[in-house]
Amino acid sequence: MKDTLKPGIEHEFRLRVSAAKTVPALYPESPDFQAMPAVFATGFMVGFLEWACVDAIKAHLDWPAEQTVGTHIDVSHSAATPPGFDVVAKVKLIEVDGRRLVFEVEAHDGVDVISKGRHERFVIQRDRFDQRLAAKAAKA
Repeated sequence: MKDTLKPGIEHEFRLRVSAAKTVPALYPESPDFQAMPAVFATGFMVGFLEWACVDAIKAHLDWPAEQTVGTHIDVSHSAATPPGFDVVAKVKLIEVDGRRLVFEVEAHDGVDVISKGRHERFVIQRDRFDQRLAAKAAKA
C-alpha cells in the first residue's frame, strides 16, 4: 500500500443501467427472477458499489500485485431504477486499519437516492491469495 492510502479519499463513479443489470438478468436460470420487474438488481448494485470503491483506491495500491477483496457490505436499496438511467456512486474512504478499509457509500439515479451504507474491503497480495485459494481447491 502506498502512503497515500488514507481516510478522506472520495470518488464518484457512473454506470448506465442496461437490461443486463436488471433482476431477470441476475439469475437467468431462476423462473422466479424472470417473473420480477426489470429494474436495477440489488446484486448488481452491490457489485457497482464495490467497483466504485476499487476504482477510488486503485492508484493508492501497488496494482495489480496488491488488490482488495470485499469482506462486508451493509447497504440499503431504497428505490427502483429502470434500464436507461445513469446511476452514480459516491464513495469515501473513512477508515484505514492496517489492511482493512472502510468506505461510506451512496448511490443515486438522478431522481432518487437508491442506496446508502458502508462497505469494507481488505488489501491482499494477489500471489499469496491465489496460493491459498489453490491450496483450498486441492482439499476439495
